[in-house]
Amino acid sequence: MLRRYAKGALLVGGAIGIAGLAALMVSGQAPQRHGAAQEAGPAEAGARLYAEHCAACHGARLEGQPRWQHRREDGRLPAPPHDASGHTWHHPDAQLVEIIKHGPARLIPGYESDMPGFAGLLTEEEIRAVLAFIKASWPPEIQRRQAARGGAPERR
Repeated sequence: MLRRYAKGALLVGGAIGIAGLAALMVSGQAPQRHGAAQEAGPAEAGARLYAEHCAACHGARLEGQPRWQHRREDGRLPAPPHDASGHTWHHPDAQLVEIIKHGPARLIPGYESDMPGFAGLLTEEEIRAVLAFIKASWPPEIQRRQAARGGAPERR
């Protein structure tokens, strides 16, 4: 009798778990993950980190701010897009990591930017995860061109 009850409980529990996963898949939401790149693939972890630290300025869809190539009244440029329409892919990974760590002003003397450095907030592994997320949005040809400029090939 106890065995039958245990089997029934196991079946019900499994059905609830499967229904919960199906609901998450249908809703398009994945379970919340913590620990960034350690628990998820780099691009998946990067998507979460990008949403948290980058999307407010660079856009939820990597689209950047309007008129990103035109200086504002304060002389600063709006945040550029990170999709294929921008220039992120023109830079090697090492330079992108440094820009994210320290902000562009540290790498370009005299350049003023609203972008802070993230060295105290993101590890290098997390920065590389953000880059993996950004690169995953690029078409294969742009990925190849960026790799030829010193971008590390996407690890899967």
